[in-house]
Amino acid sequence: MMREFSQNMDANEDLSPTVMDANEDLSPRVGMEFDTLEDAWEFWLKYGRQMGFDVRKHYINKSKKDGKITSRGFVCAKQGIRGLEKEDMIRTRNRDDTRTNCPVKLYVSLVREIGKYKVTDFIEEHNHTLHLSETVHMMRSQRKISEVHAGLIELASSSGIKPKAAHELMSREAGGRANLGFTELDQYNYLRTRRQKNLIYGQAACLLGYFQEQLTTNPSFQYAVQLDNVEQITNIFWADARMIIDYSNFGDVVTFDTTYGTNKELRPLGVFTGFNHHRGLTVFGAALLYDETAESFKWLFERFLVAHVGKRPKTIFTDQDPAMAKALSEVMPNTYHGLCTWHIMQNGIKHLGNLMKDGSSFLQVFKTCMFEFNDEIEFEKTWEDMIDTYAVHDRSWLDTIYKLKGKWAKCYMKNEFTLGIRSTQLSESLNGDLKDYLRSYLDVAEFFEHFDRVIEQKRERELQAEFNARQKFPQLSLKNSPLLKQAIQVYTPVIFRMLQDQYDLASATRIKNRQEDLLVHTYIVEFMHKPGEFIVSYDTADKTFSCSCRKFEIVGILCCHVLKVFDFLDIKTIPDMYILKRRTREAKSGCVLHNRRTNVEEDVNLSVTQRYRRLCPKLVRLASRAADNKEAFALIEKMIDEYEKKVEAIAAKNVAGHQLPHQMPLCSGAENLDPNQHLEDLVERAKGLKKKEGRKGGKRKKSWVEKQTKKRGRVGLNDEEPSSAHNMQYNNYGSHGEHYSHQTYLVSFSTPMMTSELGPIHSYQTSFTSFLRAPLTPLLSQVSNIADVSQAPLTPSLSQLTPSLSQVSNDAAVCQVKCKRCFK
Repeated sequence: MMREFSQNMDANEDLSPTVMDANEDLSPRVGMEFDTLEDAWEFWLKYGRQMGFDVRKHYINKSKKDGKITSRGFVCAKQGIRGLEKEDMIRTRNRDDTRTNCPVKLYVSLVREIGKYKVTDFIEEHNHTLHLSETVHMMRSQRKISEVHAGLIELASSSGIKPKAAHELMSREAGGRANLGFTELDQYNYLRTRRQKNLIYGQAACLLGYFQEQLTTNPSFQYAVQLDNVEQITNIFWADARMIIDYSNFGDVVTFDTTYGTNKELRPLGVFTGFNHHRGLTVFGAALLYDETAESFKWLFERFLVAHVGKRPKTIFTDQDPAMAKALSEVMPNTYHGLCTWHIMQNGIKHLGNLMKDGSSFLQVFKTCMFEFNDEIEFEKTWEDMIDTYAVHDRSWLDTIYKLKGKWAKCYMKNEFTLGIRSTQLSESLNGDLKDYLRSYLDVAEFFEHFDRVIEQKRERELQAEFNARQKFPQLSLKNSPLLKQAIQVYTPVIFRMLQDQYDLASATRIKNRQEDLLVHTYIVEFMHKPGEFIVSYDTADKTFSCSCRKFEIVGILCCHVLKVFDFLDIKTIPDMYILKRRTREAKSGCVLHNRRTNVEEDVNLSVTQRYRRLCPKLVRLASRAADNKEAFALIEKMIDEYEKKVEAIAAKNVAGHQLPHQMPLCSGAENLDPNQHLEDLVERAKGLKKKEGRKGGKRKKSWVEKQTKKRGRVGLNDEEPSSAHNMQYNNYGSHGEHYSHQTYLVSFSTPMMTSELGPIHSYQTSFTSFLRAPLTPLLSQVSNIADVSQAPLTPSLSQLTPSLSQVSNDAAVCQVKCKRCFK
């Protein structure tokens, strides 16, 4: 960021606050000479700071012959008066006057004979009170954000540090606010200006530019956008290389949930999450949706499968959304769809009121039906008794949830692999972390910047868990047990503890009865001090075990009942068939293929990253030591300047005529596609980001339960639950009532057209906005075949983009000004 900022500024410009000697005589006088106008202005700045008045530039005269500046005026900032036309204007807010028609001025003129500027006029007396020495740093002319501070401000913003805290830190480093050179308001204004510059071509261009940057960094990055009938972006999906790899290893069980209040466009953010081998959260993909209709969810789930090479999860958990359920049944018919138990409880409170209050007997029976019963007959009998015992006035919700019992009742989920997950709380916990950084006022650029940071924090926790797994081992409850010794070497610590708990429970069980005269041996296992029997079957032919509790089939680790039979049969180690790779320390070993059937690399520049990590600590230590001594500092500074030139020369030499490691071909595969026509179609497609019409304000919708908790039982007009008509179920109708047809553009520079098990995908692999059209045209003219595209620069420079705006009359920049429906 600091490097990008420096490109927009003069490298030699020093905007740090001027440090002056208080005893220095800066009194201007007629006849003083200055080599340049810049010297004269710097002198006037210093003089104003010393005396306590703000300064500004006044008139300027240039020669018509050679264009040189022949004279210039510098005045007190209070010179002049507010114009009469401004006084007569109707204003919503009256601003205080700052002008007093102060006569103080300094005029300089060019003396051509000597090529210098001489003071020709100077007035010293002010007609207003001067500022104190303690407040002169607040004057506008004395406040400038230096290049270094600009980089620090951007770094703090991207790291999630609030501007106030960042300003306080920089003030302390500078020795006080007076020495910093800018105020907290200047810092806010700088960040706002930076955001506006990022969105100069509109949010759609910013969005696709971000995806293009990610794709340039790693070609395994996948994303897709959906356009409506007026070519505006409605739905967005993306998944980086790490998400692709994690889904390949841990994508058997997925939770999906949406949350509000994370972006300026009021779009729901949907995140696909799951458990890794440390039982920590991992992310498989994310989406910004226009609405929550069945069509939008269907598009999203289809794009999700395409990004992950058509691999469907075994189980997916969502909330009780009928639109989501409909989409899943169409896109993933063979995937088990479980309902979040937490959302069911909240809906129960909403519909049944006091019957579901905490501690009620009805709630206890309801929870027993949901979490306890292993036998379906017990569930049915208890459910009927609950209905008969408790007089429920309106049974419609209970009847509805009963019809869905296969998605939430434990006894009906015994044949599904769920890892023990029963809710979308995994996604909810990520949503909570996201909302620590994501706000409803964030634009697209800021949203992705902060979203990436939250994801990196989650991945850092996985690295910490991986470090701990290699650094230390859990304590063995039985130090001489061969089975536990094997397990501690194979499983991650958290999974090992789960198995060890089952091994401990096995010591509290006994084999009540057994039958070993058949090919399949049967053992009835029961607890010593707890009711219930479990049947363990052992097939002597293929050496397989199964238990009526089905813990291994559901969670992926052996239950205490099977471990008891292991002990009885003198089996001292766990058979390989009962060690799931996703539960082991080696869960992430192996290669992952993406939809181009090539390996997915998490970091394509791994060698570069490793070299950078080796150099950084050495250079930091060197700078720290050199800063303590003036002689050492001068030596290091001289050497840095010298070696910087050498490094730049080497880098320029290596780049010339060679393709950079991260520049991968834009198109590959057997399809013979005209790249000129292909990219021209892309740059004309996306006209903007479709405006999300709906609820105003940054806060998310509150559930009925949350409202009742906050109001403590007081229900007001604002506490009414929105009707289903207002839940943004548009049924393919836009916010203005117009029907829009979805068009899909799968974004992954890899393959313009491809076919997977999902069928042919006739969709583009990426999309730009119209502002890219002009700079891409000359590049396309130089490309004769698909392979040549890889040699073209992926991102046009600012110098290329700037003149193109004048050549395209209907581009995104013009649309941003003339059309309120685009780029909002």
